[in-house]
Amino acid sequence: MRTGPAGHVARSTVRPNPETGRGGPFRTFLRTDDGVAIDSVYDPGAVVYDASTPPSVVPVFVVAHGFTGDVDRPHVRRVAEAFAQYGAVVTFSFRGHGASGGRSTVGDREVLDLAAAVEWARGFGHARVVTVGFSMGGSVVLRHAALYGKGREGRTEAATDAVVSVSAPARWYYRGTAPMRKLHWLVMRPEGRLVGRYGFRTRIHHREWDPVPLSPVEAVPRIAPTPLLIVHGDRDGYFPLDHPRMLAAAAGDRGELWLEPGMGHAEHAATDDLLARIGRWGAAQAG
Repeated sequence: MRTGPAGHVARSTVRPNPETGRGGPFRTFLRTDDGVAIDSVYDPGAVVYDASTPPSVVPVFVVAHGFTGDVDRPHVRRVAEAFAQYGAVVTFSFRGHGASGGRSTVGDREVLDLAAAVEWARGFGHARVVTVGFSMGGSVVLRHAALYGKGREGRTEAATDAVVSVSAPARWYYRGTAPMRKLHWLVMRPEGRLVGRYGFRTRIHHREWDPVPLSPVEAVPRIAPTPLLIVHGDRDGYFPLDHPRMLAAAAGDRGELWLEPGMGHAEHAATDDLLARIGRWGAAQAG
């Protein structure tokens, strides 16, 4: 084992599981750059690691869940199982969610959580990383790719090789739909944060953003030349179609947009077919 720059433990080899004949899964707590413990799971996927298929040629999908999700939620496990057909998978609980430490900052400091998970994924020997985020996680993967791009800040090990953002907002403080007005109540009001803690297992930070982080639409132009896929449902009850269109316009010819007919919001609305298509897209970009 070795310790990465973020202070977390990363394994440089994958040991076979005697029951399955392949490596993992492994579960541990990672340590972010600001000292938060992040509950994380690595699964090597459907590929059997032997001399003919080393981890370096297998892509790894790092999944960033939506607000109030966590690594043990059934919809997060379903996403992981779908992507495991196309590569290894790392799932984790954002800060303030599930068994992870800290408090949720609803998309701000969560970039550090994702960076720790990407570094850990590379520690298993994977040369190619695909980050896939849903809703809040979709905004996080966009900002992460902008801030940790190849060659930026000397943190190549924390950078991604392809980005998929599903059901993400384009801009902050959007209150144009009833679900988003409810979410703002959950985050901004003391009684809402109590509901978040005891009703959704999500501990929300009471402080407002200061400074306000880079918005998703501002982050997108900084992602190039990393491949970018934006996915959004035409029946999304949280963010209407002007959000993905703004993101796609900001990406220009450097991004790809899939508008999914009949799809609602985030992981719950993602069909098995859509997850398979995302898996194939990610594996092709990371090939």
